Amino acid sequence: MAHKNIDFSKFSSIKIGPKVDVFLIEDEYYPKGYTLIGMANNLLISPTPPPLMILSKKYDSLHVSEDILHIGAATPSGKILSFCKKHNIGGFEFLSRLPGTLGGMLKMNAGLKEYEIFNQLLAIRTKRAWVEKKDLKYGYRFTDIDDVVFEASFTCKEGFSSEKLDLFKSMRSNQPHNPSAGSAFKNPPNDYAGRLIEAVGLRGERIGDMAFSEVHANFLVNLGEGTFEEAMELITLAEHRVREDFGISLEREIIVIEASKG
Repeated sequence: MAHKNIDFSKFSSIKIGPKVDVFLIEDEYYPKGYTLIGMANNLLISPTPPPLMILSKKYDSLHVSEDILHIGAATPSGKILSFCKKHNIGGFEFLSRLPGTLGGMLKMNAGLKEYEIFNQLLAIRTKRAWVEKKDLKYGYRFTDIDDVVFEASFTCKEGFSSEKLDLFKSMRSNQPHNPSAGSAFKNPPNDYAGRLIEAVGLRGERIGDMAFSEVHANFLVNLGEGTFEEAMELITLAEHRVREDFGISLEREIIVIEASKG
């Protein structure tokens, strides 16, 4: 069985985590009980994670067949965007400055406001079979996908929009440049997680080298040598204060990966 040694303090976007051997999925075989990771853009990995696995470069692919766009689950968002721009394919402009690979984006139905990866989706391919979009449950930053996805198919419509590309770039211009895992929390119905975090006085709040960004309060940023423990302390602090002051239970968008206790 092939493995890849990954130092998550360098590999993950938040620059936190241990150096561990990760199982490399090459021929659609993967062991039970392992947690799948992508490019670790929305992950916070503990010093003692469960067994991990990752798709190999074999699943980094793009092609059009009979007006259907086929994308491998290990394909980075930037590569998808470049392909669509080159081939005048519309509907994927929102991927601008949205990090990650297709598999991770599908799992969380990634996007920006009403523009989501599921909008163009036709079907996903797992180890067992192709699964059509209509047979999946999905919503705002949510899906019921619980299998490893190897590839997906999408509608392929002409008309890449440079105007939309510029719009999405500007919409993300308020995001901090420090290492982070993106939005820490999902927006509650009819409100914004960033507004709530700011309202309870946590904008810029710092513990060690971790902080809620001064630029955008819903971004948990690493200011240097931040640790898993510092990050978790801030996450739980925000959850507690927002629940106490507003009666709202914030739902995490950042995915915390740690070994189960007990």
